[in-house]
Amino acid sequence: MLPSRLIPLVVVLITLPLFHPQTLRAGSDILTPPPAPEPRINGPSVFGAHPGNPFLYSIPVTGTRPVTFAAVGLPDGLKIDTSTGRITGLLSKKGEYLVLFQVSNSFGTARKKFLIVAGDTIALTPPMGWNSWNCWGGNVDQEKVLRSAKALVSSGLSQHGWTYINIDDTWQGTRGGPFHGIQGDPQKFPDMKSLCDSIHDMGLKTGIYSTPWVVSYGNHLGGSSANPEGGWDPSANLNTGKNIHCYPFETGKIHFAANDARQWAAWGFDYLKYDWGPVDVGNAREMASALRASGRDIVFSLSNNAADNIFSIIADLGPLANSWRTTTDMNDSWESMSGIGFNQGKWAPFQHPGHYNDPDMLVVGAVGWGIPHPTRLTSDEQYTHISLWCLLGAPLLIGCDLEKLDAFTLSLLCNDEVLEIDQDPLCKQATCVAENNNLDVYTKFLADGSVAVGLFNRSGAGSTITANWSELKISGKQRVRNLWSQKDLGIFENEFAALVPPHGVTLLRLFPSD
Repeated sequence: MLPSRLIPLVVVLITLPLFHPQTLRAGSDILTPPPAPEPRINGPSVFGAHPGNPFLYSIPVTGTRPVTFAAVGLPDGLKIDTSTGRITGLLSKKGEYLVLFQVSNSFGTARKKFLIVAGDTIALTPPMGWNSWNCWGGNVDQEKVLRSAKALVSSGLSQHGWTYINIDDTWQGTRGGPFHGIQGDPQKFPDMKSLCDSIHDMGLKTGIYSTPWVVSYGNHLGGSSANPEGGWDPSANLNTGKNIHCYPFETGKIHFAANDARQWAAWGFDYLKYDWGPVDVGNAREMASALRASGRDIVFSLSNNAADNIFSIIADLGPLANSWRTTTDMNDSWESMSGIGFNQGKWAPFQHPGHYNDPDMLVVGAVGWGIPHPTRLTSDEQYTHISLWCLLGAPLLIGCDLEKLDAFTLSLLCNDEVLEIDQDPLCKQATCVAENNNLDVYTKFLADGSVAVGLFNRSGAGSTITANWSELKISGKQRVRNLWSQKDLGIFENEFAALVPPHGVTLLRLFPSD
């Protein structure tokens, strides 16, 4: 990293109305400008892949269609579809390949440098996508998942870098098939291969859920058993509600990690949420090895509700997993979201490219864990939620009903300048550099030498928050840009101040102007 005196500052500014809007979000709450007709290449600037495994990357681009895609310098084994921007193929050997994307439409041409890293690490920026749990809970099925994938595309979210369509718990049926892996529930998920193929045909990727326990939290088949058939006897469930860590919420003596990983790879899955508690190194290592040997790049996400436990073993888990939950489950209340989001500081040293602290899924839009309802977070609180998660460099998984996206929610999820903060290739987690009576200043140094800064008001009254250059470790004149409105605010020296509404945020990016 450059010395702090040479690092430009990025500050993200959000200045919202002083009073909370009601559940129905007014058009005046929308700060994100609509996409320009000219092409703009979005998403990360770096992508990791394992040599020898199927490769898929879809270039996310906004602007008037039709669009023509080109990629100069693609390594041997990869090709681009010039009409869709999908890059596919196989990389035969390790290496770093600098590629130039070029995208054109009737309004102009955009270019972007893109680094493909063929090596041992995937997910070189935090994964972005959708997960079924916060919306459908145990009511998820194949049709809902496929409709969600189509909505991710038709809404335009896929052109802002949102990529994964992930199935959570309760998809599981019985064990069988050529790999003796868990099969989909025949009523809910009759054809997993067809589902994965359909999602890939849209240029997206898809994820699955499992646990090393005998049975999952949702009382469906897990990844171990007391018998080689891999089943479990529901009548033997001794769980009294007082201690979840008893049969069948425990790991059986016979493990099926390798069987299941081969089955997921054969279907075409690209992401695994592995869920149990307390997370242990042995089961995590076993599944990490199984995924690596599966012949497919599968992001490995550990889900865990015991922060103290995972903190004690993160040194061992960090190299094994691409992300790990640091919290209990979050709901759509200010107390839950802020209580989790503003208490991630101790995790910052463990985050680096390919390995991320995960403060749980997003709770904007229509959520409800089976019966969706509009989020209880106000507009100000939702701006705080998205701004904070992006500053933290967290995995971004939408949890709402994608078929019922209102204009406000869509604007939250489609601001490319805000999403760039999350997708910065340094993958640093923002830290709090100043706190006074629930008024916080967060900073995050970015790869281009700029710094992202969030001014957060956790109090119940509108307040002025000041970002001092000395606290931000910068000096001189700075060009300050509001990331939500995507407007430059002017040149400032020594400090910048903004009136921030209760539970709101001012998100800025600062660039040196000497």
